[in-house]
Amino acid sequence: MRWRNGVDVQAEKKEKREQTERNKLTKLSIFLEKTYLPYQEARNPKTAERIIKSIKAGFPHLLEKQLADISASQIEVWRNEKRKSGMKEATINGYVSTLKALLNRAVEWGFIEKNNLENIKKLRSDNKRIRFLNDDEQVRLKTALEERTARIKKERDNANLHRVMRNKPTLPELKKRTYVDHLTPIVHLAMYTGMRKGEILSLKWNDVDLKNKTITVQPENAKSGKRRHIPTNAIVLKMLKTWKKEGDTVEFVFENEPNRPLADFKKAWMNLLKDADINNFRFHDLRHHFASMLVMKSVDLNTVRELLGHSTIEMTLRYAHLAPDHKAAAIDLLD
Repeated sequence: MRWRNGVDVQAEKKEKREQTERNKLTKLSIFLEKTYLPYQEARNPKTAERIIKSIKAGFPHLLEKQLADISASQIEVWRNEKRKSGMKEATINGYVSTLKALLNRAVEWGFIEKNNLENIKKLRSDNKRIRFLNDDEQVRLKTALEERTARIKKERDNANLHRVMRNKPTLPELKKRTYVDHLTPIVHLAMYTGMRKGEILSLKWNDVDLKNKTITVQPENAKSGKRRHIPTNAIVLKMLKTWKKEGDTVEFVFENEPNRPLADFKKAWMNLLKDADINNFRFHDLRHHFASMLVMKSVDLNTVRELLGHSTIEMTLRYAHLAPDHKAAAIDLLD
């Protein structure tokens, strides 16, 4: 029987089946894997997995919900709980912004009619950390790097002497090398280019132009997803030339083994900070140091923005207060 009480039974069943299929696709967990992940991978493979993991880790209680059922009130409750647990406002804002972006795409693609989180405003955050090295800390960091190099060379000499006495094959000699390992080159690169840690570790020799003195950050390695070119100063240029000549890296500038990028250097970095007696300083703060030094030397903020790869000038404005001379010069015009 096709009709019952004036209702097309088959059409009704078909609509129910289609609605069931739509519900499957619009469940957050399914939408993440089947639709949103491929979209992010097409945009920027480097950040796609991180975005998906962020949503899963931040909102595990929402994964089985329909996109249309994710409400502003649920997010407000979640935000209050996270603030009470000690999570910083900036971190909370990051999670919510990522989820809002997903729902915006779902509306754009016709999966849901509206984004229920559209009117949620960011929490006010005072987390505008700008930590850079003062003159004394810069001297101590440089000294610690030099002493570390000398210590590692001495340890290698002693180890080889020990091996010779026992008729064992010696390790490669470090005495005549400028750099004993990757740490000093990495620190110099961060201090004088403002590159992020991920950008440094994914940097390939093909992206280093020693002739034209530039480094290219490829879109897939940049947080913004945009290519940028960074000029190198004399320190970085000399370092790169020496590192290429003395080192044995093949594809990547810094490698664990041939053609495989260095995974991390956290232990060496933390030991360096301890040796230099520098506290409350992260590796990412070398990026702040780079930007701060430029601003304090009167480089305009838009140029700093381009060098850092910021998508908007608002992100760079955090350094504006470090250029008091500009404000003084403006007031002097009134004399």
